[in-house]
Amino acid sequence: MTQLARKLRVTDYFSLGWGTMVGVGWLVVMDDWLLRGGPLGGILGFAIGSILLLPIGYVYGKFVMAMPDAAGEVAYTAKVFPRPVSFFTGWMMMLAYFIVCPWEAVAVGRIAGYIFPALDSIELYRVAGKPVYLPHLAIGLALTALVTVVNYRGIRLSATFQNWTTFGTLALFVVFVAIGVARGSPANFPPLFTHTPFVSILLVLQIVPYYMTGYESVTKAAEEANPQFRAQGFSRAIFAAIVVGAVFYIIVIAAVGFVAPWRRLTGAPFMTAVAFEHAVGARWIVSIILSAALLSLFKVFNGNFIAASRLLFAMGRRGLVDARLASVHPRNQTPAAAVVWVGVATALCMFLGSAILVPISEVGSVASATGWFAVCAAYLCMKPRIAERLIALLGALVGLAMVLMKFVPFVPGSFSGWEWLVLGLWIILGTLIGHPRIGRPRG
Repeated sequence: MTQLARKLRVTDYFSLGWGTMVGVGWLVVMDDWLLRGGPLGGILGFAIGSILLLPIGYVYGKFVMAMPDAAGEVAYTAKVFPRPVSFFTGWMMMLAYFIVCPWEAVAVGRIAGYIFPALDSIELYRVAGKPVYLPHLAIGLALTALVTVVNYRGIRLSATFQNWTTFGTLALFVVFVAIGVARGSPANFPPLFTHTPFVSILLVLQIVPYYMTGYESVTKAAEEANPQFRAQGFSRAIFAAIVVGAVFYIIVIAAVGFVAPWRRLTGAPFMTAVAFEHAVGARWIVSIILSAALLSLFKVFNGNFIAASRLLFAMGRRGLVDARLASVHPRNQTPAAAVVWVGVATALCMFLGSAILVPISEVGSVASATGWFAVCAAYLCMKPRIAERLIALLGALVGLAMVLMKFVPFVPGSFSGWEWLVLGLWIILGTLIGHPRIGRPRG
């Protein structure tokens, strides 16, 4: 049987974890973040959320060092839970990764339209009142094709692409934040919260799982580590991704609140770029920000594509979905069938247009938190040492709380009808095309 290529290093795993996590939400939906919590509510929401993720990251690190399996959550939960639990844990994580791909494919069209307004033309139809433009669709489909081809050709090519876009994004981020902050003022921060402090932080906390999903994607590429790779590198890459991701989000929220009177700009498209342009008084700063956003978009698309295709491949290998999805390209040593299917599904979802952007954030948060809860619960059931048991318990409680924040109706910001519909359809789809029979998955 042809195996996946083993070519990844520690740097590659950090680029995968952080690159899969940080996309273009900080540009495309910054107004949603600030309207939820205000500058201080946003900062505290991401800071608290990120700290709460550290116990979950610890559990993932322990699991991946012991079981370097592309199935990730499926493999971990299969150790202690019945097959249906293992299947639906994997299926929810598939949603968390896959749902980001059409999100980014749609976002690239919006960014291109902001740079070149002529692209906001040739309206084809509307979804939930929002137009779908032919040029946007064409650009998103082209990017989807590019990412699919890169992943089909080999993991080394995909990892190189991920590294360049990851470190390029970080470099440009440092440049535009440093320039913009030099022109800002603390007087721009108020109001610090948009609701009461508690509600403001809570509303931001609800979306943190979606925007921090990605650190655990390290586990999906664990089988592709270089033969000289040390297992501790997995855990280091996971923690580095969480910490750097948290710092990134906190800084960009603080910077937007500092450089311009944010409350007056929340209705503007790409509020982050508008705020920095307002502070600097020149359009060139926008070019730097949009360049960083495009690089970030490419890497998060590619990173989630890697994670989704590897998880689908591993589920096929375990008989949880069609076994043909477990095929490996004999020359490229990539999960070719899974790569193609993720690419095709992404292209189809793109036709829903920009109406999917904010609802996807909500559903993706629940999907991620569900997987995190199941992994921590599985580790807890394995009865590790007392200290590790307490860490796993904390991680499980955090994951469960993040799910309940969206499920319990009286909690501010809980699921609306559209989000319940999306989640319900995904579960029904999994039941129809998957094989969640009683028993334990093979693998």
